[in-house]
Amino acid sequence: MVTIRDVAKAAGVSTSTVSRVLDERLPRSSSATAERVRRFAAELGYVRDPLASGLRRAGTSTIGVIVPRLTDTVMAMLYEEIAAAGAARGIFSVVAGAEDDPEAEQRAAQSLLRRRVDGLILTTARLDAPEPEPPGPGRAVPRVLALRTDGRGPASVGDDRLGARLATRHLLDLGHRRIGLVGGPGYASSAVRRHEGYRDALAELGVPYEPGLVEGDSFSMEAGEGAGRRLLSRSDLPTAVFAVNDNTAIGVLAAAHHLGLRVPEDLSVVGYNDIPVASRLPVPLTTVRVPFDQVAQGALRLLLDRGDDTGPPVTLTATPTLIPRGSTRAPRTSR
Repeated sequence: MVTIRDVAKAAGVSTSTVSRVLDERLPRSSSATAERVRRFAAELGYVRDPLASGLRRAGTSTIGVIVPRLTDTVMAMLYEEIAAAGAARGIFSVVAGAEDDPEAEQRAAQSLLRRRVDGLILTTARLDAPEPEPPGPGRAVPRVLALRTDGRGPASVGDDRLGARLATRHLLDLGHRRIGLVGGPGYASSAVRRHEGYRDALAELGVPYEPGLVEGDSFSMEAGEGAGRRLLSRSDLPTAVFAVNDNTAIGVLAAAHHLGLRVPEDLSVVGYNDIPVASRLPVPLTTVRVPFDQVAQGALRLLLDRGDDTGPPVTLTATPTLIPRGSTRAPRTSR
């Protein structure tokens, strides 16, 4: 097996130089020495051993990922992307669920830390969380937020405000003016930003914001159905609904079916995230696609390629895309 020593001897440099040049976690150097090292490594057939490299740094080349629920399709999609991005860099990922509960999150984090993970990616950030306490005695590891942020730590997220504005503007451009919003929990930055984007789009066209057209405080299908029933039971019901995720949008579709409303003839519905089932529903769901691969890669980059951790926290933002499908159309001229 070709070793770093073999590459160093062939290239005429020290082993530390070879290690630094071939470490994918460090910025890529284009110097003549670095190019020579990479050339000899390729010619000799050198393959980096990520576990040995991690052990030299007193690490394990393993990261922990904490999600609210393992049954949440969005979290499963993001975790798969994190695992794939990590594997490409010789990193193994372990996932734990925390039920969106701060105490359960702490227990999950401690369990992962006991397994000697080199860092944590958390999708459980809460806007209502208190300031974190200074690290106590024991091993401190870097932590990065993904999909949601608390505004205090480094994070990789989608542009939720832009995505919601695109969704609502799509409905406005079709001619809808009474657009309901099925929102999410107030502690989740993603739900808050999507609410803001909804209001932005209304304001752009001078459509009044009506608090009575806003329902919901959870990301589940059940919550979406309940919010949908309340919105669609009004005497002045909306002609369209934007739901802050696909689960709640599916709940709205269920409520519409129960109340005898047809989608999109009587009601247009837009979701968010573009989970796999969205395109395979009896009426394919118009939604906003989040580039989970970019969010995952950004989180991993923040975790592994961090500098000296000084200065304000960095937030990487991925751009979403509107995906029009069969659940939206122009409103009927009369009920």
